[in-house]
Amino acid sequence: MVLTIGIDAGGTLTKIAYLDEQKSLVLDHFQSHDLQAVADFIEAHPEIEKIAMTGGRAEQLNQLIRSDVEVNYLVEFEATLIGVKYLLEKNNQQFKDAIITNIGSGTSIHYMDENKYARVGGTGIGGGTLVGLSALLTDVYSYREMSNLAQQGSRKEIDLLVADIFQGQPVPAPLKPDLTASNFGKIGIKPIQEYKKEDKLASVARLVGEVITTLSIQLAEQHSTDHIIYIGTTLKDHEVLQHVIKDYTVLKNKSAIFLNDRGFGGAIGALKSILK
Repeated sequence: MVLTIGIDAGGTLTKIAYLDEQKSLVLDHFQSHDLQAVADFIEAHPEIEKIAMTGGRAEQLNQLIRSDVEVNYLVEFEATLIGVKYLLEKNNQQFKDAIITNIGSGTSIHYMDENKYARVGGTGIGGGTLVGLSALLTDVYSYREMSNLAQQGSRKEIDLLVADIFQGQPVPAPLKPDLTASNFGKIGIKPIQEYKKEDKLASVARLVGEVITTLSIQLAEQHSTDHIIYIGTTLKDHEVLQHVIKDYTVLKNKSAIFLNDRGFGGAIGALKSILK
């Protein structure tokens, strides 16, 4: 069987997507610091004859794979859009227009409507920030452990909240007592070593989630759309981050859609582009 695969070679993970003999979608990933492992996978599957490739490390990977494989490059934003549209159709979700917030190592934000798409913004705050800052503050390097501990933590000892500013006074509308006045704003009141790992991780997740969501909401306002689609590897298995993003999006009267693409939107889009 001749096999065609889609590859998204990102900064942290390299994702692959292909259809098996039963035409079922198969997804897998490798660490991008070990692109040779991806090349070894391709070498071990001589039936692979065509690859649609996207992502910042696509050319590096292409230098490692065997020469008889036909490689077609796709712009990353285009691949992501194709993947998102496929996943929306699969989930029976239709939107006239939407903001697409892709949370990888950093965050890239797109606007799409029925006729076009465009990259409209982004930030270096993303999954790399979540992992890096969490590890720096707690020495926890396992993403799953970070997520689990964050669920057990509270940010109230670390973040300065609106309620802390208006102590003893009613909080004026439209503010709410549990909104953030300053991320990490209470640090310095007591020695840092007294803060629990769980609380630090909860506060980091809040910081990352609020920055990403605030920018997404601003861009949704600029483009007069009510829908924000959140995708990316970073959202996988991090309930606190998802909770922050959803709550803050809804607070600002926008609809938060989580596709649960696990970061494979680009790889799926690359595959779909070559199977047209």
